Amino acid sequence: MLSGIRIISLCHYLQGPAAAQYLTDMGADVIKVEPIGGAYERRWSGAKVFVGEVSGFYLCANKNKRSICINLKSPEGRAAFLRLVSTADVVMENFRPGTLDRLGLGYEALQEAKPDIIFASASGYGADGPYAELPGQDLLIQARTGLVAATAGQAPGILPAAAGCAIVDQHGAALFALGIGGAIIRKLRTGRGTRVESSLFNAGIDLQAEAITNYLNGAKTPEVFKRDGHLATWFHEAPYGIYETADGRHIAMSLNALGLLDEALGPSELAKDDTLDAYLERDRVAADVAARLARLTLSEAETALSRHKVWFAPVTNYSELARDPQAQHNQVFANVTVSGQSAILVNHPNRYDGAVPGLRHIAERPGQDTVSILTGSGFGAQEIAALLDRGAVA
Repeated sequence: MLSGIRIISLCHYLQGPAAAQYLTDMGADVIKVEPIGGAYERRWSGAKVFVGEVSGFYLCANKNKRSICINLKSPEGRAAFLRLVSTADVVMENFRPGTLDRLGLGYEALQEAKPDIIFASASGYGADGPYAELPGQDLLIQARTGLVAATAGQAPGILPAAAGCAIVDQHGAALFALGIGGAIIRKLRTGRGTRVESSLFNAGIDLQAEAITNYLNGAKTPEVFKRDGHLATWFHEAPYGIYETADGRHIAMSLNALGLLDEALGPSELAKDDTLDAYLERDRVAADVAARLARLTLSEAETALSRHKVWFAPVTNYSELARDPQAQHNQVFANVTVSGQSAILVNHPNRYDGAVPGLRHIAERPGQDTVSILTGSGFGAQEIAALLDRGAVA
């Protein structure tokens, strides 16, 4: 769908690269500009996972991109970069605010190279403001936006808890790509470029729009976060939460009428209370449901709950997810070859005309596509050789 759109990505870590990957999966030609020697995400990976010499961190957000290494601190490198900009529709970056301005490559400089350029920036907290210079990292954003405080509650003996993955980075990436997609449509319709700005801080808040809206409009205080440890949120009525079964497995229970649970799990003392409010007395309800589910194995609970059409799901781990029949049906995972080894990647999340976008390219080495990118952008062979000799590109 984005075939013919060229995007230059000055993005590193996760938020920016993941946003660029959404766009290149949809057909855009994304050129990943890396420093000489390669981007940081090539050298580090969570859990020290590497497939051959390629990091898992790089693989999760950089498929279908081409790679060029440019020394943006050298005059020749900057000049070559601006020539690339003149061939592009979008430049996206997630440096600290002001970094590109200090290099002489800010919005005004890019507009001189391409007047209708879309210039898209992602940051931790925004381009300015009291937090602009603070490190914008997923866990820190989870803490500052209330997500940690709201996730596990503040019941006695329960520590606040973060999500088990980089949830704000990934949501921030989707919002960043959304903004760029809108700017592309505007450019195609009007010929005008756009200055797009996205931040992890705003993404962390947007991720919690339902909860924050209810909190601020319900005159709540942080006391409302305190709740039975089984309950997943502060604003849903019980039994909404996670419960353990007799064999040590766990079940997620969504919103369900208490009478329906009585039919599935057998009557409880709570059934005798006609005035029971499943929100105001959610701790009492959660404890009761936990006691009844603790008498059943996961298999027994699934059978009973399914029979009565209770909304629930077993809590599965990643090993189980890899075998999940719906994940296989949806073609969620792709088996590919990286560095001569088998690797499993997560596919683009959407289908278009019934198909999942496929893998076109993996730049396993930094600068793997430097010469072909420059050649295709109008650089002559002698120019390219000179840039390589001077270390302006690699």
